[in-house]
Amino acid sequence: MLMSVRMAPPLPLIFLLMIHVCSQSGWSVSYSPSHICALKDSTVIMRCTYKYPTGYQIEKVFWTHENSVDPQDLSNDTEYSPRLQYLGDKQQNCNIRLSHVTLNDSNMYYFRFITVNPDGKWTGKPGVTLTVTDLQVESPERVTEGDSVSLTCKSSCALTDRATFIWYRNSQPLTERRDRNNELLLQSVRREDSGRYSCAVDGHTHISPAVQLNVMYPPRNVSVFISPSAVIVEGDSVTLNCISDSNPPAEISWFKGGTIVGSGRIYSISKISSDDSGEYKCKSNNKHGEKYSDAVTLNIMSVRCFLSVTVGVAAGVVGVLLGGASGAFIMYICLTKRMNRRSAMKEVR
Repeated sequence: MLMSVRMAPPLPLIFLLMIHVCSQSGWSVSYSPSHICALKDSTVIMRCTYKYPTGYQIEKVFWTHENSVDPQDLSNDTEYSPRLQYLGDKQQNCNIRLSHVTLNDSNMYYFRFITVNPDGKWTGKPGVTLTVTDLQVESPERVTEGDSVSLTCKSSCALTDRATFIWYRNSQPLTERRDRNNELLLQSVRREDSGRYSCAVDGHTHISPAVQLNVMYPPRNVSVFISPSAVIVEGDSVTLNCISDSNPPAEISWFKGGTIVGSGRIYSISKISSDDSGEYKCKSNNKHGEKYSDAVTLNIMSVRCFLSVTVGVAAGVVGVLLGGASGAFIMYICLTKRMNRRSAMKEVR
């Protein structure tokens, strides 16, 4: 019996506890929702309602992000005041609008109201958790032509509002990709799909940083250009240039007939001779494939032949002037031979 008496709290203490609980029961703040994920530079509305006991009169209402005894009113904070608008009243509604949210706005926010009564102050805890996110495109760095590729528009949290995503390539909107899916699927990707991709949410100004999609493919459009393109005479310098389209850049090999004679995009022959006559082609090769150009033919005119053609032309002119048929005939033969040689030097693709 003695033990029972000692364990029971004194009656005055029980009475005080009951008063404290009763005095708290009439005060409340409800947030809906209690967690918000918002896109950077968007506008957020934090919704709440509050209650207080009958007989109290509201003197001041405000929002704060300080969990302290005497927190600061956000409307007095220069970082918030231009973007903050109280939408509630001094009865039950305590909604607030915060525009142009930044990543630094990620915080917990509380509604606080003060009555004219000295003991009538209340802060709704826990408050609303606001997380501000930006967008990031996640994609493979390199893909091969023909692969299926998925790009994802990611955020650090699930956006509270349902989002319709928009995709861009090289800053131009892909209008065919406007849906609620945050993924961009490229089936059987082509080399033309290479570019810088970014994403956004419809109705918002924020656009993610662009990410480069690099599509790899084997060589194509391989061809050879000859310089000079006119008649080539022994002793001239000749340059053959191999042009191809590939990703990654291809290694170039040069062939005369079936024999490899050089490498690199440019193949040069200085002081060319009749021994250099023949068919030339280049091979463009990377890890995804290889392709040969069509062959081009180098016909080298000897100095003696070139001089004979020149003399023949001169003799033809003289013959014509003198009225002789033989000179004109020589000129005709020489000019025909020269035209044929020029025709043979044209590029073959």
